[in-house]
Amino acid sequence: MIQKSNESSGGILYLVPTPIGNFADMTFRAVEVLKNADYIYAEDTRVTKVLLSHFHISTPLSSYHIFNEEIQAEVILKYLAEGLKIALVSDAGLPGISDPGFLVAREAIKAGFSVISLPGANAALTALIASGLPSDKFFFYGFLSSKPSQREKELNQLADYPETLIFYEAPHRIQATLKSMYQVFKDREAVIARELTKKYEEYFRGNLKEIVESNHEFKGEIVILVAGSKLSSGQKELNSLQLEEHYQYYLDLGLNQKEAMKMTARDRGISKSEVYKQIVKGKS
Repeated sequence: MIQKSNESSGGILYLVPTPIGNFADMTFRAVEVLKNADYIYAEDTRVTKVLLSHFHISTPLSSYHIFNEEIQAEVILKYLAEGLKIALVSDAGLPGISDPGFLVAREAIKAGFSVISLPGANAALTALIASGLPSDKFFFYGFLSSKPSQREKELNQLADYPETLIFYEAPHRIQATLKSMYQVFKDREAVIARELTKKYEEYFRGNLKEIVESNHEFKGEIVILVAGSKLSSGQKELNSLQLEEHYQYYLDLGLNQKEAMKMTARDRGISKSEVYKQIVKGKS
């Protein structure tokens, strides 16, 4: 099924981002879509009413949250079938990213309606590009489990990812989460970004050990970024071997001596000449 957004007619579901703290980040297009929609659905109508009032938007507003999304999704599909324009927003940022929105978007697409997303504010990407950590490849995880054992299990599953890891966390769980991260990730580089775009915006950069030991008080909306793993689980296992055994592993795979030395040196973070000296010395 092909959707040509600029040729859409009939019912349309708009996914509209809202500012993550600074109303000045609201786009002109987002304001126009909200003004011209037949209905707006919001995660928390109390929060969204403040935004709508600021931009003099009087479109009818209803709730759409995790506890009523199945029922409200049916209502929205009914309106779309009548040819109405529906806008969905979350409290802050992009609908569907650690917020409700996926279900109704999927159902609208399955029913043949156009689903159009607008670009805008997002805490994860805002934090990433100013973090100083690699941003060419990243993995967004969102919120970890609040249960310590499950949280550590989730972190262990991410331990070998080479991409920069991005998490959201609540202030009352931040210290416990950082301690779990240090136990699993050790002293990797990390960045805590909080209250993005707001008056008390703050970036705390360092390694996990430094951040945990600082006992710094993190308040507000929090994004945690952690550098990816430099070694895969396979490389870590090989590095636990004696160097000669490590080198022999690659020879057994069919690599010639030069390539085996190169791969061994890469895994262990040393020079090829160092591998050569130790291999030759071991045979002398």
